[in-house]
Amino acid sequence: MLRKPLVLAVVATTALSLIAGCSGGDDNADGKKTLKVAAFEGGYGRDMYVQVVEAYKAKHPDVDVQLQLSKTLEDEISPNMKAGKFPDVVVLPQGRKAALAETLVKDKALEDLTGVLDMTVPGEQTTVRAKLADGIVGNLSTNPYNDDKTYLMPTFYAPTGLVYNKGLFAQKGWQVPATWDDMFKLGDTAKAQGIALFTYPTAGYLDSFFFALLADVGGDQFYKDVMTYSDGVWKTPQARQVLDITTKLLSYAAKTTVGYANEQDFTKNQQSLLDNKTLFMPNGTWVVGEMKDAPRANGFEWAMAPLPAVTAGGKRYLTTIVESAWVPSGAQNKDAAKDFVAYLYSDEATGIFAKSNAIQPVKGVASTLPAEIAPFYQLYEDPNVTALVGGFASTAPVEGVNIKGTLFDTANSIISGDKTVDQWQTALNDASEKLRQAGK
Repeated sequence: MLRKPLVLAVVATTALSLIAGCSGGDDNADGKKTLKVAAFEGGYGRDMYVQVVEAYKAKHPDVDVQLQLSKTLEDEISPNMKAGKFPDVVVLPQGRKAALAETLVKDKALEDLTGVLDMTVPGEQTTVRAKLADGIVGNLSTNPYNDDKTYLMPTFYAPTGLVYNKGLFAQKGWQVPATWDDMFKLGDTAKAQGIALFTYPTAGYLDSFFFALLADVGGDQFYKDVMTYSDGVWKTPQARQVLDITTKLLSYAAKTTVGYANEQDFTKNQQSLLDNKTLFMPNGTWVVGEMKDAPRANGFEWAMAPLPAVTAGGKRYLTTIVESAWVPSGAQNKDAAKDFVAYLYSDEATGIFAKSNAIQPVKGVASTLPAEIAPFYQLYEDPNVTALVGGFASTAPVEGVNIKGTLFDTANSIISGDKTVDQWQTALNDASEKLRQAGK
């Protein structure tokens, strides 16, 4: 599921500010209320959305749900949104190239969905809040203004880490590295056998890597300081250690990484893992479905590990990617939209999504996981591993500044030798400072 090339293509603020705040109905000729749902067709496929919508319509015959599915959803809905015509519900990951959700957050153009948490799940006797896993809301991913209001409801969650072929490690008699020293020793061993230590689908996938490494190196408070643009945070020894570890790791990257790290060829970098040409790549559970028809080496078996510890026995973090459903402020049927979002957490909807490996952050769902991805979620059961949710805090837009792009995409330039680690650190400090000022 390509969701991560983080070059901020900001939708024009002035256009998105032309929002009609009306929440009245938009009835069709049959007297039914029209509910427009737009969803991103990613690695989980499209069938699950079609089935969920049909199941919802069966229970709500007075609602005509119009479903729009696309792999380039932003390109299709943005022109209408600029003209003031909004979908009622959007299911779309954050962190994509078009940065649509992020732009709406910055423009304060999303509906407050805090009330949905206390709605009764349609057809059930419990609230949305009671069904959600602990800690999945109330972070910067769901509450982007760092307050008690939720604007983005978590629809699917997935552990991300270093994906690898468990079968290859068994064949070679190798251990998954527990520390970075072990990691680089393994890199030398693998290199001698013609195997690269590391690759990434696109540089944007390094979000899961960096977030975990920041917390590994500096702990929870340091991670929060980076995410909220604390004064001088990128000048600290901890920040430099993060960049130094990453730069060394990138020196072990497969030679084909940068050339394939784009929207057209990213699966070729993923394929290198299945071909035993590379040991590790940052990715999430969706890669299993995305590569289900791809050829693979004999004995291939999907597995995932958290990043190696900075110090032996140290705490390790597992970046948890949370995809979101949200309602534009300009939606015409906000009440119906909120009811539909609440339905997404029903047992019925959860079961449909799970068949496509799209796992929702609902209590108890992990016990029903398909065998191929169950080991990924079992990483949360390790007492030394902590789930890490959230990302950079939202600020007023700053022209020319995209700290995600600066942090992740610069990896391509580090591998190619076009940038140095000193230049990387300086650029991050400059971007962070500008966003700190914008957030005041």
